[in-house]
Amino acid sequence: MKVNLGKPGIRALGVAESFRHGQKRSVLAGVVMRGDLVVDGVAFGRTSVGGDDATGSIASLYRRLARNDVNVIVVSGAILSLYNIVDVDGLSARTRLPVVCLTYKETSGIEESIRRHFPGAAGPKLDAYRKLGKRTSVALKTGKRVFIRASGLETPEAKKVLDAFTLQGSVPEPVRLAKLLARAALAGRS
Repeated sequence: MKVNLGKPGIRALGVAESFRHGQKRSVLAGVVMRGDLVVDGVAFGRTSVGGDDATGSIASLYRRLARNDVNVIVVSGAILSLYNIVDVDGLSARTRLPVVCLTYKETSGIEESIRRHFPGAAGPKLDAYRKLGKRTSVALKTGKRVFIRASGLETPEAKKVLDAFTLQGSVPEPVRLAKLLARAALAGRS
């Protein structure tokens, strides 16, 4: 898959989630944003807190938009809603789009935390987590560093996508707006 950053109408779908401990479902928000940073679409979905449906939930959110002009999906995190792990390659295959999952802090991993939260049943979660592989550190044009897992595009191309949609700091605008919308939707439901 190739993302044409020179295309004036390039569009990214930014996806983020919000949840509260004790709730069974989290809110997913998706924002379609053009390369000129104009918002071009919004969708909401849900995924299970602690579940195994993040990949399918994001793919469903994308399908509900009914858009064939989205060029790339950028997700805030590959591990959502208390260990609901996104299969980055699977999401790319389901949507037929490149996918970039990004995080903002360097960590040593979460295997021990998975074992602690899922005693006796951690095996499938650990397998899904290990399948993600290592994160790649990327320095953005803003001077900030993010950590990515990507499918359907190489690291230099993922960096170009992130740089194109990041005005300041480390959070690309479609993801930043999706996070705000997810939080607002969650607050409206509580």
